[in-house]
Amino acid sequence: MNAPHDGLLSALVPLPVVLPLIGAGITIAVARRTHIQRVVTVTVLSAVLVVSGVLLWAADTHGTQVVEVGGWAPPLGIVLVVDRLAALMLVVSSLVSLAVLLYSIGQGRSSFDDESDGEAPLPIFHPTMLVLSAGVSTTFISGDLFHIYVGFEMLLAASFVLLTLGGTPPRVRAGITYVIVSMLSSLVFLVAIALIYAATGTVNLAQLAGRLDELPDGTRLLLQIMLLLGFCIKAAVFPMSGWLPDSYPTAPAPVTAVFAGLLTKVGVYAIIRTQTLLFPDGRLTDVLLWASLLTMLVGILGAVAQDDIKRLLSFTLVSHIGYMTFGIALGSVAGFSSAVFYVAHHITIQTTLFLVAGLIERRGGSTSLKELGGLARSAPLLGVLFFIPAMNLAGIPPFSGFLGKVGLMEAGADAGTPLAYVLIAGSVVTSLLTLYAVSRVWGRAFWRAPPVPETTVTARVRTDALGAGVVAPTAALVVVGVAISVVAGPLFGITDRAASDLVARTPYIQSVYPGGAP
Repeated sequence: MNAPHDGLLSALVPLPVVLPLIGAGITIAVARRTHIQRVVTVTVLSAVLVVSGVLLWAADTHGTQVVEVGGWAPPLGIVLVVDRLAALMLVVSSLVSLAVLLYSIGQGRSSFDDESDGEAPLPIFHPTMLVLSAGVSTTFISGDLFHIYVGFEMLLAASFVLLTLGGTPPRVRAGITYVIVSMLSSLVFLVAIALIYAATGTVNLAQLAGRLDELPDGTRLLLQIMLLLGFCIKAAVFPMSGWLPDSYPTAPAPVTAVFAGLLTKVGVYAIIRTQTLLFPDGRLTDVLLWASLLTMLVGILGAVAQDDIKRLLSFTLVSHIGYMTFGIALGSVAGFSSAVFYVAHHITIQTTLFLVAGLIERRGGSTSLKELGGLARSAPLLGVLFFIPAMNLAGIPPFSGFLGKVGLMEAGADAGTPLAYVLIAGSVVTSLLTLYAVSRVWGRAFWRAPPVPETTVTARVRTDALGAGVVAPTAALVVVGVAISVVAGPLFGITDRAASDLVARTPYIQSVYPGGAP
């Protein structure tokens, strides 16, 4: 690391957590002044995006950035660690959070509270979004298991509030389902933390990397299964994915978008971090490969059976988690690199598609394919905004979805095992079925004639024209999705270096304990 820069750059590490929490306090204090809430929230998330970009540059050029909170050295104190993986996740998550916030401001309150026609989301929306952002950042930069658990609980509290905004019965039911599942996964995670501490005397990740190797094989396997189970529930890996399609579609469009983009990826991040750093032996490789295959196929088969766009996209979200766990299960540098690249791609594209679904509902009055039609003619810009990310999700060249999938397939071919080739075949089938699913949306919602007379459709539309306040953030994310394809080479360079560090483990451990972990 470049010593003259260490102090200044390390001082930025806590800001992705601290700034949103400060902003949340301010927005609560000015709850009756919506315009101030908007300014504060947009300013904070913009600052987090800038800080995250600087941290990515710092981690890639100067090495892993580490901060000992309160001056307490690990393992007694909390340590915050930003390596290439964490920094990249910070950049992508803060980018989509900002876009979703701008979208929510642009669309007004109506989708948050059906009984109100005000000009802004409910006052609680802004502080809750900031707490959600802080929780996501906490999970990414935490250097110990318990602090990751704290980040998850921040996410749980904020998510429940966001899911139930407006208080409609479907939203409350979905929120209850989500909370029950999340509490179950958190309980499994907390029990795993307790067992790990009892067995090793620490929860610091860098220290655990050495101490877990000294445990009996059976004990290590049990701890690995407990952690993987808790994280797979959060990531919606089959067969623990049934809760997601029932929870996400009922929420307002911005909430569904940020959930789809970020929350499952936090679980994927936790799997990457723990499987590489704590359990590098790959004893559960076959189990994770089979789970990846079933996640892909079951998710996409559920998608093609849907007649509602939000539910269809929710099932594709589940399906494409399988691509990420496929790369993780391979355990190679190429596999991890492609998985991380696909995470960055999917966060952006899936968020974009859910925002577009909100625009479709706003323009057509529904997201049911039975009730939509003629949108390509009546709203051609909306057609473009859907078509580009939809093709990206399906993996059509030259988009980033294609590049990420090819990277995963090449990593599978390098592994050369029969199961890896089965996963490659499953990846191809899933990609084709994804193309079929999004093509159904295009054909029925955009291309065919409206199924009811135009006068009836117009009467059901809440907004005759899509405002710039909602179109601009969505279009910006579409551009970002295309930009990922353009800069795929440099981005793969970052993910390659991140993957090499993950497999080696020593860069992370030495950044926390320069003299070696005790």
